[in-house]
Amino acid sequence: MALDEPKNSDDVYDVKGFKFVVDKEFMKQAKLIKIDFTGMGFKLDSKIDFGDSSCSSCGTSGNCCS
Repeated sequence: MALDEPKNSDDVYDVKGFKFVVDKEFMKQAKLIKIDFTGMGFKLDSKIDFGDSSCSSCGTSGNCCS
């Protein structure tokens, strides 16, 4: 999840005043994306299985899950 401007390959969703930009191909794979704010950051859930994606060093390594 990152700040971005919409491109031709994106869909834009307005949810409660927040604009979400999602790549069209990714959205086809994810089908449904649920975003929750946990107090410590955002948690995203989708139909895509990324395996064990728990991570404690997202802010320091630049790549949360390898």
